[in-house]
Amino acid sequence: MSLRVELEQLPVDVLRLVSSPARRCRQTAAAIGRAIGRPDASEVDARLVEIDYGAWEGLTEAECLARDPERRTAWEADPFTVCIPGGESGSDVASRAFPALDAIDAWLAADRARVAVVVAHNHVIRLRLTALLGWPMAAYRRRLEQDPAGYSIVRFDAGRPLVRRLNVLPA
Repeated sequence: MSLRVELEQLPVDVLRLVSSPARRCRQTAAAIGRAIGRPDASEVDARLVEIDYGAWEGLTEAECLARDPERRTAWEADPFTVCIPGGESGSDVASRAFPALDAIDAWLAADRARVAVVVAHNHVIRLRLTALLGWPMAAYRRRLEQDPAGYSIVRFDAGRPLVRRLNVLPA
């Protein structure tokens, strides 16, 4: 099933479209809003921004490893608890983003007909999916891939997540 078909099937009268404030996310949310006939539907939540890469911002993995081999190695082993120099750990991201996502989940739980589309970033999405799947948080970068523009679909049935699609690239 294509993304366009999936978007066309959304019940737009009970839909929330929530985005990170990053321009690329707002643009994606705007495109989704236009595709479903609700061009002004998106909300922006600053808690959904990407991980703060601090001193590693703009560097390749190899450059990070050359500058700070011990910290990069430790972060690769456990990005959930190890903090990027001058930036965040996965735990920091989860502490910031999960309350926003929990509020959306609570809104969804109040009525099974409701739908939410969240446009966020790699670490935010992988952390949330890891938590929903009950996997060890330290492994969120090793167990899940999130391609640019990839989407996942999670349905909540009796309060439990059911992953229907994972990292699907639009056709």
